Amino acid sequence: MIDLIDVLVLSVSEVRSVLTMDKAIDLVESAFREKGLGRVQMPPKTYLFFNKYSGDLRVMPAYLESLNAAGVKVVNVHPLNPVKRGLPTVMAIVVIVDPETGRPLSIMDGTWLTCVRTAAAAAVATKYLARSDSKTLGIIGAGALAPFHIDALSRVLRVESLLIYDVDRGKAERTAIEAQERLGVRAIAVSSPREAVEGVDVLTTLTPSRKPVVLNDWITGGIHINAMGADAPGKEELDPLILKRAKIIVDDFEQAVHSGEVNVPISSGFIDRSCIYAELGEIIAGLKKGRESSDEVTVFDSTGLAIQDVIVASYVYSEAVKRGLGKTITLH
Repeated sequence: MIDLIDVLVLSVSEVRSVLTMDKAIDLVESAFREKGLGRVQMPPKTYLFFNKYSGDLRVMPAYLESLNAAGVKVVNVHPLNPVKRGLPTVMAIVVIVDPETGRPLSIMDGTWLTCVRTAAAAAVATKYLARSDSKTLGIIGAGALAPFHIDALSRVLRVESLLIYDVDRGKAERTAIEAQERLGVRAIAVSSPREAVEGVDVLTTLTPSRKPVVLNDWITGGIHINAMGADAPGKEELDPLILKRAKIIVDDFEQAVHSGEVNVPISSGFIDRSCIYAELGEIIAGLKKGRESSDEVTVFDSTGLAIQDVIVASYVYSEAVKRGLGKTITLH
């Protein structure tokens, strides 16, 4: 006889009802700290490439040992979806399991959760790597992730002005208007990537580009860059010359070398692995220093880690149980 297993299913609206950006930032910072202290298991994400459809599927497992949280995210990236199929570029589900028994505890929507935890990672990196007097924020790429990043970064910076560029100017303008109304900051849609870069204190890139969109000549000392878009082999957003002069901090060493902002310059031999200064978790855990001078150029190379998903989803599950949310289904 096969025992029946009850699993809690949570919709996006239920996930949103219990997870705030502030909480996500705290959780993601904790996850990075645990990684820096060597208390997580997280194999590199596995890819299936659907070249025929210009998309891919990723499987991302993790176990945060001291927090007793484990699970796996399954997520796609199909950049042509919005235009060709009327679907989001990114869609995901997260499965949370009980480490003691392996029993599945919950299946939840992971699409909105992915946006939140990605922006939270940029906020955590900015907290540790940007100049403390940073006030001007540049955004390149005004897609679905942009509002989340603006929200998250505004919680760790005193943002006074915001410059936004997108190849679709309408998207940039809508994002600027929304940010100005919500945050009360000066937000402007600009006409070129250069205008979103020159003179800003913190730059965040959110594009699927496979060639540099930010050039070295535009970069001045003291800037912090969150390079968020390169998350698969062949992707890059920054002129490799920027990486030559920057202090490079990655979320995960092996994953970044394989699929992060550094993957193309390393594979071409322009830079090597020794150019990577640290993982973010090492800085948060106090094992290495973060920014050391006001004129330093720092780059956070984010590929997106399963520990981010698992720690946030585990919190969502525990809160949902407390509040009586979700629908229980029985597997047998």
